[in-house]
Amino acid sequence: MFKVLKKLAGKKRNKRPVGSEDTLASQASTKDQSISYQIEDNIKQVKKIFHYPDNKDIKLRECKIGASEKRVAIFFISTITDVRTIEDSAIGPILKNKHPDATIKEMIATQNITHLSTMRDVVQNMNTGNAVIFIEGETSAYAFECANFQGRSVEKAENEVVIKGPKEAFTEKVVVNLSLIRKRIKNEDLMAETVTISTRSKNEVFILYIRNLANEKLVDNIKNRLKNLDVDAIQNLSLLEQYIEERPFSMFPSVLYSERPDRATSFLEDGHIILLMDNSPDSLILPATFWSFFHTSDDHYLRFIFGNFARFIRAGAMFITIFISAIFIAVTTYHSEMIPADLLLAIAGSREKVPFPVFFEILLMEIAFELIREAGLRVPNPMGPTIGIVGALILGQAAVEANIISPIVIIVVALSGLTSFTISDVSLNFALRIIRFIFIFSAGLFGIFGMTSFFVMGIFYLTSLKSFGVPFLAPMSPHYVASGDTIFRRVLKNENLRPGYLKPKDMKKKSDEAVK
Repeated sequence: MFKVLKKLAGKKRNKRPVGSEDTLASQASTKDQSISYQIEDNIKQVKKIFHYPDNKDIKLRECKIGASEKRVAIFFISTITDVRTIEDSAIGPILKNKHPDATIKEMIATQNITHLSTMRDVVQNMNTGNAVIFIEGETSAYAFECANFQGRSVEKAENEVVIKGPKEAFTEKVVVNLSLIRKRIKNEDLMAETVTISTRSKNEVFILYIRNLANEKLVDNIKNRLKNLDVDAIQNLSLLEQYIEERPFSMFPSVLYSERPDRATSFLEDGHIILLMDNSPDSLILPATFWSFFHTSDDHYLRFIFGNFARFIRAGAMFITIFISAIFIAVTTYHSEMIPADLLLAIAGSREKVPFPVFFEILLMEIAFELIREAGLRVPNPMGPTIGIVGALILGQAAVEANIISPIVIIVVALSGLTSFTISDVSLNFALRIIRFIFIFSAGLFGIFGMTSFFVMGIFYLTSLKSFGVPFLAPMSPHYVASGDTIFRRVLKNENLRPGYLKPKDMKKKSDEAVK
């Protein structure tokens, strides 16, 4: 008896919930149907798919062709279409038509009229902002462009600020982003292909590359990764980046983020691939190397000497961010003989009344600095800088007066935190800030020897990383033929080679005559 009850309970548990797969299967079968000869059947199918009239922004406009009296039905989504365009370019000409044999393409005064044969095509076009027209007695439908998605206008870049050069930034509308790139590359070989990456939301990714430059294997690799994604929805590039990156647990990013169309354009002209999406005011650049995260647009907009000076300052700031706190801990705790006698006495005098070890002081202030930085980012804009400055001054002064922190530790931590702001890329900035804490712990446990060991392991780790088949430290390690734009840039007229690690179809940026 007990076994029988157990089997019955198991059957109840294994019973499939009503409405999940069956609903999806019925929806798929409805969408795969062809356009019917009877216009009434087509109207019923579209109403069923879009849940009309419960779905309030789905609109249906019925009318008749002026000369032939054929019945016409126009479906569109009012919140993402330009209703005035539908009225002026479609409904008006259809009602006023005086030629019985005129086709729909001859009646409608608009561009890009698409022929549709299945309900799936109808649904896809309506979801992208197009209007769909059904005509009585025809086994096909017609879609024309009238999309009007709302979004911001083109504004200045917020994260990648430059002194010289263009100020435009990407917006959340992919059409605007495409136009910003095509404004800079007037080339018929600039390809903008689309891949649908989600099953429910039908989100599309635009893959941009220059056909006669980009490596075909690299383009196919990226396309296959996007096509193999099996998710319900990916709403923006920030989420997509986490699906396509090679090492999700890696400290360093393998995809470059940029909100500047001029920077994305420069990578396209080198043979890289760019990804764009709706709802994303940025682009993803593939593949990416460590040097691309380190560089900024200003490096080339400034003159040769000024640009290299900026890179020198940035490289020095990066090393200060990572090492200064750890070196202070290691030297004062384990290697005090390396400090000059006068400086050692000054440090000892400032720490005379402090009851905590140097490691705890540095760790406490580093955590406090990160808390202040995070608080400044999350509060409203007018209050952010005030909280950062006032909070740091008050906490630092109070900690010194309470003999919890020594004054020299305040200087070291402030220098470490401020230099981290010179790294403009968000992903690399986070990586360096986390690595700084790892070096602090290694210095607190083993001194300079611990820092050295961790640094060597970090270099080995960096050489093992790849971004879509490209070594992360290329073209320095391994060595590839390139223009020499790694740590320092060259004079612009001498940067005449594209990156060899991309294996582009054309290595030279200029002809031999132009180089001479």
